[in-house]
Amino acid sequence: MKKYRGIFLKNPNEISLMHEANRIVSKILDALGEAVRPGVPCSEFESICRRLCEENRVKPAFLGYLGYPYALCCSVNEEVVHGFPTRDKTLREGDIVSFDMGVIYKGFYGDSARTFPVGKVSPTADRLMTVTREALMQGIEQARPGNNLYDIAAAVQKHAEAAGFGVVRRFVGHGIGAKLHEKPEVPNFVPRGVVGVPLKAGMVLAIEPMITEGGYEVEVLADRWTAVTKDRKLSAHFEHSVAVTPEGPMILSLSD
Repeated sequence: MKKYRGIFLKNPNEISLMHEANRIVSKILDALGEAVRPGVPCSEFESICRRLCEENRVKPAFLGYLGYPYALCCSVNEEVVHGFPTRDKTLREGDIVSFDMGVIYKGFYGDSARTFPVGKVSPTADRLMTVTREALMQGIEQARPGNNLYDIAAAVQKHAEAAGFGVVRRFVGHGIGAKLHEKPEVPNFVPRGVVGVPLKAGMVLAIEPMITEGGYEVEVLADRWTAVTKDRKLSAHFEHSVAVTPEGPMILSLSD
């Protein structure tokens, strides 16, 4: 593993291990999506994650990380990220629910997120999810050697804001590898007066737009983890772990 500007560059073997880690994460997210329906307590999703981690012989990446008490981040409606998968939080028709899941496989991390509709959702909620997913893919397309880190950010921001949605500033994507959070930070907006990092083959980035129905400001609740939109409007979250290769972006967290 080499270093470039403090960023760990992965070799093909390390990227292969991360591909397997992310494949498992994707399989878990598939199972979570199949279980989404009105009336399900969010604790059920935590149980699914724990069981599938055991079956695949991986460790949940988030459990105990900086004191986080669950394997899964389960965020509903105005919850942006880090929502708790508790029994007293039950899905209702028309909700949207975001799952953020990570695992550790042979010393390397996988990390991915998706937002799902609960039954029939409003046109606004459906459009928010679609635009957020599209913004992620627009950002991924820019993850190529010779481009700049902020080419990713600009693509995400342009697509989301052109649709009339907000782009969360407080939480951003990140490098990933032998640690869950590595350099560089991967914002979904272009910071003013800051020069971005040129992209180089071997980087692996967790690109994760968090897009809101309204304003981009968020606040953290009394549990010290759950982040919600300040205006309490909806938020969606999609994430892929992506390797920058000489041929272009390689999405590691796709389903089989």
